[in-house]
Amino acid sequence: MFWFKLFFVMSIFCLCSGENVFLHAYSPGDIIIGGLFPIHLNTNRTTTPGPISCTAYDIKIFLHTQVLIYAIREINRGTPRALPNITIGYDIYDTCGDVTLAIRATLKLLENQSHPQSCLMPVNIQSALPEPRTKVVIGERFSEVSIAVARVVALSSVAQISHASTSELLSKKLKFPTFLRTVSSDEYQTKAIAELVKKFNWKTVAIIGSDDEYGKYGSDRLRDNLIKMKDICIEFIDILPGYFSKNTPQAIKKLENMVSKLKNSSAEAIVLFTKASNVAIIIKKAIQYNIKRTWIASDTWSTSSKISAMRDIEKAGQVFGFIFKKNEVPGFKDYVMSMFSGTTNTILEHYLTKYPFCSGQSKDNNLFTNCQRGSKRCLDPSCLASYIDQDESYSLYLAVQVIVEGLRRLLKCNNQQCQRSAKFTASELLMEIRRVNFTVDTTHIFFDSHGDPSLGYDIVYWNMTQSMQPMRIETIGEYWPNGKIHVPDDLVKKMRTEMESAYHCSKKCKPGQELKKQDGRCCYRCVSCLEGDFSLGDRGECKPCSTDQYSSQERNKCLNKTIVFLAWKDPFTVILSSFAVLGIIITVAFAVLFTIYRSTPVVKAVGGYLCFLELFSLLACFCLTFSFIGKPTKASCMLGLPLFGIAFSLCISCILANLLQILVGFSFDLEIGSWLKRLNQPVALVAIISGIQLALCVPWLYFNHPYPKEERAIKTILLHCHKGSIAFFIAMLCYNALLAFICFLFAFKGKQLPDLYKNASLITISMLLFLIIWIVFTPVYISSIGKYEQAIEIAAILISTYSILVCHLAPKCYIMVFKKEINNENAITEYIRKHYEQKGISVVKS
Repeated sequence: MFWFKLFFVMSIFCLCSGENVFLHAYSPGDIIIGGLFPIHLNTNRTTTPGPISCTAYDIKIFLHTQVLIYAIREINRGTPRALPNITIGYDIYDTCGDVTLAIRATLKLLENQSHPQSCLMPVNIQSALPEPRTKVVIGERFSEVSIAVARVVALSSVAQISHASTSELLSKKLKFPTFLRTVSSDEYQTKAIAELVKKFNWKTVAIIGSDDEYGKYGSDRLRDNLIKMKDICIEFIDILPGYFSKNTPQAIKKLENMVSKLKNSSAEAIVLFTKASNVAIIIKKAIQYNIKRTWIASDTWSTSSKISAMRDIEKAGQVFGFIFKKNEVPGFKDYVMSMFSGTTNTILEHYLTKYPFCSGQSKDNNLFTNCQRGSKRCLDPSCLASYIDQDESYSLYLAVQVIVEGLRRLLKCNNQQCQRSAKFTASELLMEIRRVNFTVDTTHIFFDSHGDPSLGYDIVYWNMTQSMQPMRIETIGEYWPNGKIHVPDDLVKKMRTEMESAYHCSKKCKPGQELKKQDGRCCYRCVSCLEGDFSLGDRGECKPCSTDQYSSQERNKCLNKTIVFLAWKDPFTVILSSFAVLGIIITVAFAVLFTIYRSTPVVKAVGGYLCFLELFSLLACFCLTFSFIGKPTKASCMLGLPLFGIAFSLCISCILANLLQILVGFSFDLEIGSWLKRLNQPVALVAIISGIQLALCVPWLYFNHPYPKEERAIKTILLHCHKGSIAFFIAMLCYNALLAFICFLFAFKGKQLPDLYKNASLITISMLLFLIIWIVFTPVYISSIGKYEQAIEIAAILISTYSILVCHLAPKCYIMVFKKEINNENAITEYIRKHYEQKGISVVKS
């Protein structure tokens, strides 16, 4: 009841007021195909109730109605007949692109139900509504209108096949179970636009959509697809309100804001995903203000003759667009050129009253030009034929062929007869149409589970180069639902070689640079990569070099870092190694001399057999210096400092034991002498003193030993030995320093004793040198960076070792070789006697 009340309320608008009649064409038949077309693109509808008139008559849509009539005519007249003994009729309405008028027309198509109450929900919800007169509907063109129509026709299970509605929403079968189409969904159109943007290397895009299902869904899906491209920036998305095409203060203000946005925009491509009526307003303003841009047209206006015929259209810039796969409706052009072969229908008759055919003037070039611009005087058939498009017209033709194929399957027809009569339900026909899978001419068509065909798009370009001739819309490529896009290689190359957009925004960069947004806008500038990063240019981002590499000065490549360590061929290494080898030779020579003169007083004066242990420790120190040279390894790091600490403490312990021997020998204070005699146990003393150092170094090696480490600088990788435990390292140095200080004190005290060989004095000097060297070494070592950190360690060890070798042992060797006269007990005794006599102390000779 509700629908029929709505119908009766709206039927008062049976005729549109104004000059344009509400157009309707009908032809009887056994099977009726309904048609809904926006022959008039707009109405004068406002927010205030009042009479409605239809405006903006469109010749191309008029031709679409004639394509439907022509296709049905050919089916009925074909030989052999596609549907023997069955005639197809049509019932076509002008919807004026208005949802309300489209619903009224749809209700008219669904008339002939049993009684007014039939529109109420049946008691048994599974039962079907009474059968409508019309079994299938072709149309509407606009997605917003198709959505409204689809909700109505679904009540009677009537199949609706659209030739132009592409909104992705219509693919949802739970909402629109009877909707099918012979064009691809916007899901693929938006993917196609995104792929074209990527192919042509456009990096900044603006999107303008309309506040309807077509524009909003298309804009949203296009935004999502462009975001997936990652390096494409969407400068703005603007949705035009429904009143945009009306001449109202609100619409004028919105247009002014739109023009301001376009003027200030740096977008390389502007996508217009809206009706042709909205586009015409925007392009007109673009021409007026010389806003020269690259426009991407959606299928609604890609081939619009009204927009392409605008005066000075070239001032708006270049236009790329997407249309449904083009093909020519067989014989339709000849049908138009023959003045419709004598056929007539109400819509055609109305057209001829507006545009009467010219007689005998078809060769008038000026008239042809006027016809192209929509002259109202008369229209030559050849001029009218130029309005025939090959996208929507062919989609309409396909829709008729799909219906016929569904009928042939349903009625079990061959070329001679149909086994079933023309009495069937709309639901039955719908199920058969869904299952069609056949080829029309060269086009293979079938419907997927969403009611969408597997058809692609042609990519068109508005060629405005020949200003003296009418602009041509040329097909330059194609896109298929599998994601493949094809455009001429030379055009792609031209687009991709541009380094900057027309708005001085960088599209590509030189090697060593990357694109960065400026001030939050979509405009990019080339910025040099930071140190340690590199870029190959183009659209590439700056990427960090690996840890083993650094970036070149131009930041266009990565270079391998230099591995740095104290190499054997380094000049400083050669010098230090020479001193170490010399020290080894001297130490061995001293050992030979001490062995030869082991029973002489001078050898006994330096500790006797302890001097051999002292020489061994010095030899070990010289040898350990080589562990600091070359590429550090785990073994070399563990050998270096810990073993030096043990060896040097062994050396100092031998010297300390020797000093105690001297002090005990010349001590005449009974109490002090008794205390020193208890300490004068050379073996035990050496074992205890060196044992303490060993107790420090063994845990160091076990728990946290020195290990090879890489220190990565900007251009180098420094290989050196890390100390492991810094605490153990400091403890080792401090212990040796403590021993040296004790030796220094004992030696300084022993300087007053009658020591013929100046043992105490020489030890004082060597210990003092050791302390000074390590006091100076520590801050220098801590502040040193690079491979010479280990060179400083070698130098400190060599100086420490040489201080003992030269100051303590060398003078003894000199006496052995060159002062043999004092290397005997008589000389020592005489020296001691004179020493004490000078102090007034009598000495008794033994």
